[in-house]
Formats: sequence, C-alpha cells, structure tokens
Amino acid sequence: MKLITKDTDYGIIALKFLAENREKTYSVSDMAKVLDVPKPFLRKILQKLARAGILRSHKGKGGGFSLGIEAKDINVLDVMAAFQGNFELSQCVLNKKVCPRIPECVLRKKIIYIQQLLQDELKGINIGQLVKEEE
Repeated sequence: MKLITKDTDYGIIALKFLAENREKTYSVSDMAKVLDVPKPFLRKILQKLARAGILRSHKGKGGGFSLGIEAKDINVLDVMAAFQGNFELSQCVLNKKVCPRIPECVLRKKIIYIQQLLQDELKGINIGQLVKEEE
C-alpha cells in the first residue's frame, strides 16, 4: 500500500519548486530539466494541478505554470486529492458490496480514527513550510 503515489510525490516537488521561484512562470520544458523529470510525465502532473486550481496555466509565448494560490494554502492532502481522489484507508468492500457489519465493526472504528489523524497531519503540512524548512 502506498500512502503517497509517484504522481503526488512529483506534484509536491514541482509545487515546491514553483513556490521557491514564485516571481516567474515556468514552462514544462524548463521545469523538467531542473527537476530531472520526464517532460510528458511532468506535463500530466502540472495539468492535473491546474485543473484542481492549485496551479495557474499561462498559454502562449512565455507561457507555462505558476502557483494559483499561496504556497501556505496548499496542503499535502489537497495535492493527494488531485491525483489520488479522496483519502480513505479502507472502504470495507467485499465483492463490490458494502460490508453489512460496518455499524458494529471495532476495526473499522479504529481505522476511521487513524484515518482522521493522518488527514489532520497531512492537512497540517503545506508547501510554504517545505520551502522554509529547506532554507
């Protein structure tokens, strides 16, 4: 089980780069070179972040991508949601039917508690913090 996928990981790296270089719009080509990420893969990541409203896409000559919102307002859980959907540790699904034992399931209650803790921690990590911690 992967908590953070490759897309999410590279998305965070790209967002951190854009936050460190806030004054400029970067093309996919330029970012791919600096971050050492394949251009088609990075393009897909940046487009998803733009669709999620996290990045701003600029078309035309001198176009590229820039942050759509402040780095401090972009948390890791939001980035995960852009690539992975809603965060759930367990869906309690058996043969595509929801388990009938959910109301009394002790394990499910513990998983929900752990899931909430993880969500709170991931919400508490923002791109602005990652930039500051490296400085």
